[in-house]
Amino acid sequence: MLRHAVLDSPVGELRIVASGHGIAGIYMDNHAHPLDPAVLGVRLGSVADDPLIAQAAAELAEYFAGTRTSFGVPLDAQGTQFQHKVWERLARIPFGESRSYGQLALELGDEKLTRAVGTANGRNPIAIVVPCHRVIGADGALTGYAGGVRNKEFLLRHEGILPEPEATLF
Repeated sequence: MLRHAVLDSPVGELRIVASGHGIAGIYMDNHAHPLDPAVLGVRLGSVADDPLIAQAAAELAEYFAGTRTSFGVPLDAQGTQFQHKVWERLARIPFGESRSYGQLALELGDEKLTRAVGTANGRNPIAIVVPCHRVIGADGALTGYAGGVRNKEFLLRHEGILPEPEATLF
């Protein structure tokens, strides 16, 4: 049985979805792919009402506080075999580092998979914990992000991948 709760965060509300086996989704409010209510399950009153959701919420709070660089909450993402291969590669990108779509395609054995990697990256249901935000264009461009490019930029700055913007007078 799926269930979810909402956590306030520096990138807006995060909907944390849990199954009987782990976290099945973490979705930002402005998620690019509209969510079927069945994906969310029953809404709980608080993140504290479920041990898996509470663990994910605590780890996310530590991440945003700057005291956590990796996650230990059990995961239960649903997807194709190829998507799982991409998501496993994403999970291996260390905090504070980024990869290009092409680099991930090469890691999977074929540079021609770049577009497929991008599509699988965009369908990652577990934002932040499975760090799809760490994937950027080969030229350093902040290409699409299901949670919005502004949130991607925030997360990359938070991890020190992007420098803080310089203050200007105008």
